[in-house]
Amino acid sequence: MSTAETDDNSQGNALSLAVIKLLKGVIYQDDDPGLWQQIMNLQPCIRDYVAVMGLTFQIDESEGYAWLATQENDQDTTPLPRLMNRRQLSFPVSLLIALLRRKLAEADTTGGELRLILDRDEVVNLMRTFLPESSNEVRLVDQIDSHLNKVAELGFIRRLRDQKDKIEVRRIIKAFVDAQWLNEFDQRLQDYQHHFAPGSDPSQNSEDNG
Repeated sequence: MSTAETDDNSQGNALSLAVIKLLKGVIYQDDDPGLWQQIMNLQPCIRDYVAVMGLTFQIDESEGYAWLATQENDQDTTPLPRLMNRRQLSFPVSLLIALLRRKLAEADTTGGELRLILDRDEVVNLMRTFLPESSNEVRLVDQIDSHLNKVAELGFIRRLRDQKDKIEVRRIIKAFVDAQWLNEFDQRLQDYQHHFAPGSDPSQNSEDNG
């Protein structure tokens, strides 16, 4: 086998690995620097490769993460089936995502650490203001833990391995909750509070992800 063929096979394997990893979720520079460098080098190839599947390759080099999103369908073309389905979110999960995004924005404004790590108790206190009052503290914490697990499934947070009560807010959340959304945050919080007012039904929500 010639050197050129070996190089082509090597690049093909690297491209396949990068696309498979991206299909599984967001890639972070600090999680796997070697894979990140391959993705940086293969950006045009990745973009062309995933376009065939109706996906777009997104990367934020300054923040250090990359992900795939579904292409917007052109009105003149037959829409492709969605490879990455939209997810219906409950109001508490949407609220939690919004509150975490605001905490990240506040941390960035103060110029602190790049990583935002919160105690679970801090997250509980953030949510407590907007959730219906409960006399059962254990039940409230369990509910918020369940919401945190959902947010973790979406890739917006992760629990630290050696400290399960510590939660890292992943920076990919900035790609889904942008600055314009944050500018309307106060109004959204009023909506949430109204939603959870006595007599309201918090089981439905029209927001989704992806």
